[in-house]
Amino acid sequence: MARKAAQPARASAAKSAGGVTVSADRFRRTRAQHRDESAEDYVEAIAQLEARVGSARVVALAQEMGVSHVTVMRTLARLSARGLVITQRHKPVRLTPEGQRLAQISSERHEVVLAFLLWLGVSKRQAITDAEGIEHHVSKQTIAAMRRRLNNRG
Repeated sequence: MARKAAQPARASAAKSAGGVTVSADRFRRTRAQHRDESAEDYVEAIAQLEARVGSARVVALAQEMGVSHVTVMRTLARLSARGLVITQRHKPVRLTPEGQRLAQISSERHEVVLAFLLWLGVSKRQAITDAEGIEHHVSKQTIAAMRRRLNNRG
């Protein structure tokens, strides 16, 4: 009897969504994107601080991100291990070339999503909030479609 109960759960692992088969891969992709969100947010914030005030210090990052100094330090250690930032005691945080590339990609994606939401008529305040989450989960294909729509809005 237990064997029959398990079969419907397995069968639901691949469902049809509008004629397209959707599998557990979408969940794996989302989990991977969640892991990368923090890195993208931090490198983007570092690049923005550098552009705005000339450097990115831990205290400024903590304020920018709305987290504690300790959280920033732990996150920077992970980003350093991934080769995205360079940290030195009592010095500003710097992006590596790979960190700069990720910050640029993340910033561009953010701007497209924000512009698209504004074009749809979402209020600026809500669009800013929503873009911050959507930007991490939108595919290159969807970004390209958003760009095309924005370019052809006439």
